[in-house]
Amino acid sequence: MSLSSRIGVQISGNYTLPLDLANKVCELLRTVSVDLGSGTGADQADLIWHAQRTLAPSATQDLDLAGSLTDVLTGTPVTFARIKAVIVIAAPGNANNVNVTRPASNGVPLFLAASDGIAVKPKGCFLWVAPDAAGVPVTPGTGDLLTFTNSGAGTPVTWDVVILGASA
Repeated sequence: MSLSSRIGVQISGNYTLPLDLANKVCELLRTVSVDLGSGTGADQADLIWHAQRTLAPSATQDLDLAGSLTDVLTGTPVTFARIKAVIVIAAPGNANNVNVTRPASNGVPLFLAASDGIAVKPKGCFLWVAPDAAGVPVTPGTGDLLTFTNSGAGTPVTWDVVILGASA
């Protein structure tokens, strides 16, 4: 099997200052695109996993990136040796945030320190990309968990998650 991936972000905007007889306008268009070919080196990935998940109020779920996820095509376990990209998209109907964290015990070192993370607000997204050969290492049993938490009580949260990485 082979995998080719394109990760992209675009921000555009028009900033306008109305004047008496004219407008001053600042136009912004910034686009970033990262292409990953099939493989395990720099600018490459050979594994992808994606899902839509829902968590009950105040609930937490760990994703084990070293063997507990299932390949969407083959049904076999997906075992990341390194991750190259993570995107988390929170559903617009969420009332609470989806917190994405590196657990204190056995966390993938995606964030700088244990227990660090980011709150993905309703309709928001979090995108992280590292196309270099190293990516972020996944170490079975000691550094393989990514934690998702519903930030509040009362309502469930739903989110989409996509993880790209390398098997070696």
